[in-house]
Amino acid sequence: MASTTDYKIDFTNFYNIINNELKSTPTTRAAINPSTLAPLPAVPVSTKADVDAAVSAAKAAFPSWRDTPIEKRAALLNTFADAIMANFMDFASLLALEGKPPTAAQFEVDFAVKHLKGTAQLRLEDEVIEDNEEKLTKIRYTPLGVGVGIVPFNYPFFLGLGKMGPAVLAGNAFIWKPSPYTPNTALKLVELAAKIFPPGVVQALSGEEDLGPWLTAHPDIRKISFTGSTPTGKKVMAACASTLKRVTLELGGNDAAIVCDDVNLDEVVPKVALGCFNNAGQVCVDIKRLFVHEKIYDQFLAKMVEVVKTFKFGGSEDTEGAFFPPVQNAMQFEKVKELFTSIEKEGLKPVIGGEVEAEAGAKKGYYFKPTIIDNPPENSRIVQEEPFGPIVPVVKWVGGEDEVVRMANNTDMGLGASVWSKDLEKAERIARRLEAGSLWINTHQDLAPNVPFGGFKQSGMGHDWGLIGLKGWCNTQSLMTRRSGGMF
Repeated sequence: MASTTDYKIDFTNFYNIINNELKSTPTTRAAINPSTLAPLPAVPVSTKADVDAAVSAAKAAFPSWRDTPIEKRAALLNTFADAIMANFMDFASLLALEGKPPTAAQFEVDFAVKHLKGTAQLRLEDEVIEDNEEKLTKIRYTPLGVGVGIVPFNYPFFLGLGKMGPAVLAGNAFIWKPSPYTPNTALKLVELAAKIFPPGVVQALSGEEDLGPWLTAHPDIRKISFTGSTPTGKKVMAACASTLKRVTLELGGNDAAIVCDDVNLDEVVPKVALGCFNNAGQVCVDIKRLFVHEKIYDQFLAKMVEVVKTFKFGGSEDTEGAFFPPVQNAMQFEKVKELFTSIEKEGLKPVIGGEVEAEAGAKKGYYFKPTIIDNPPENSRIVQEEPFGPIVPVVKWVGGEDEVVRMANNTDMGLGASVWSKDLEKAERIARRLEAGSLWINTHQDLAPNVPFGGFKQSGMGHDWGLIGLKGWCNTQSLMTRRSGGMF
């Protein structure tokens, strides 16, 4: 373990981190800045030999790390968080190049560090389930071994740390596999971690599309924590079956927000609009379907349009306080672009947006104008599919609570949902009927390190965060001590 207290690092060259050593590869690749379309600094393309070396180092590091007291593990996580803040602007600037305006990048770094510090406060204690004259029975939670975090492109900094923190705190060795679209910040984070954690405890591998399958098939990896699309999550789960790896899947969402007729529009509309367009719709728990009561529908829609007109979209080069980014990569840009064709094909009515900015000559890069669709049919693609882009349907809620609950639950997804009302009793009554893993009242996307996060239905399985998420990085073990009496 490094004894240095100098946690400043160089942000020029990028390497895999294997056993706390900076490793180059014969082949490199470069991600693309989605706002300028310029290449980012080159990163390694890992080979299967690199995977084997990282897993071997993690496996060797695990016994000692497992036996390290949790207070010491937590202290090192806090040291790591402080070290990130010592490089705050460098990390934020690099994250901006991966696809965000500076204001949004700084927000993500700050939020991720606070989340990591919150994670370090969690503790898994033995649970006594029986304690009498005859026997003492406890439930223990022991770390799994070598774990892998497969991290998506939309919030690479936050979601990567959101996997690494609990895994390491629980006593596992962790390998960070970043998205090929956003590898640079991950490699620098783990290069920094190598100054703090023992060799093999935290490692990072970047690569092409073959890297994920090598990791999911490796017999010495005990868990894969994956965040990404539902189709890819199914492939991850199938690949892990042959070695019976533990799997946590945080997959797509098609989150509903239900707006009751008693809300204060001036207070609620800006919050709901932000919940729809945060990160240009590229958040698994962005609001993707908005159900507004018919009594306030017209006023709500008009005010939402005015709010969205004030949103500033921009990229890494922005200097005017933009908060909303472009779509992160060409693949996702084409998916959203194809969904935009359904506006004309299905005769939908956009009340704002509906255009690809690059085609209009307004911006270089993967930009769409933020788009709101006025009361599309329930069977339209924009209601049924998760766009993962800056387009949202606003649906008129006609009828009682049963009808809006039916519409909200009419999806194969079930990640998050929210209800907005002054009547908190009514809001909770509605919320309790919704089929989603995270429910919010008068808020949305309100995430915390002590609150478990996971989905229903095809939005995933298992949980990140909170004590439940921490237990997901552990084996459950019973320990019985017989004090007196016979065996049975």
